[in-house]
Amino acid sequence: MNRMSWFNTVSLTLGFAFLYIPMIILIIFSFNESKLVTVWAGFSTKWYGELLQNQAFLDAAWVTVRVAVFSSTLATILGTAAAYVLVRGGRFFGRTLFSGMIYAPLVMPEVITGLSLLLLFIGIGLDRGILTIVLAHTTFSMCFVSVVVSSRLITFDQSLEEAALDLGCTAAQAFRLVTLPIIAPAVISGWLLAFTLSLDDLVIASFTSGPSATTLPIKIFSAVRLGVSPEINALSTLMIAVVTVGVITASLVTKRAMVRQKQDEMAAARAE
Repeated sequence: MNRMSWFNTVSLTLGFAFLYIPMIILIIFSFNESKLVTVWAGFSTKWYGELLQNQAFLDAAWVTVRVAVFSSTLATILGTAAAYVLVRGGRFFGRTLFSGMIYAPLVMPEVITGLSLLLLFIGIGLDRGILTIVLAHTTFSMCFVSVVVSSRLITFDQSLEEAALDLGCTAAQAFRLVTLPIIAPAVISGWLLAFTLSLDDLVIASFTSGPSATTLPIKIFSAVRLGVSPEINALSTLMIAVVTVGVITASLVTKRAMVRQKQDEMAAARAE
């Protein structure tokens, strides 16, 4: 068994410290009594109470959650369909162009994507608001879902679908009853990835949002330019907590699905 060298150990430790120590400091100072974020004056949870009374932050959070849910759901549906076409569609006219258009947002700068979408919405006369943010986030997050689902479809055993078809299922029934349950962990992972990207986006949302729809990253960025307040520390701590719970839950669900799939495969092998 190869052991990690001292250089790799130190590099890994410094890397994790660089990533997580600022978060730990932020969480600690979210419980600070003082309004000054750099001076510790005692333990207090009053800033969480102040945050819950800040209607501007609450409205921005509600807009952000709605946008993330709608855009990630649309991106998952479209990305899964695109992945299925690319993996199972074989060679068809325009495949290279279609594949390039699906994966282009992966390498496209967000500034270019946001500006182009802004010009599109202005050109068609669509007022900027929640709808435009949802459409924009769906556009750039769909490619990430397609990559995740494609990687699972490539390793999928098509004989399972063929067996379902031989037993009388239609193509739609075979997909719904056989393919979709097996690729469900990848679909869920794609949805969570799209949800996270939408939740975290600032650049594209700043181009496509309007006065009636301000997302939480835009609100935080605007507030930070005037100075970091303890309320922002409290808000960031709550976001870290939500993301942590989501990641743990997704990991448990994915692990349970993989265990169940392995048990089903073993049961099928014993039945043969």
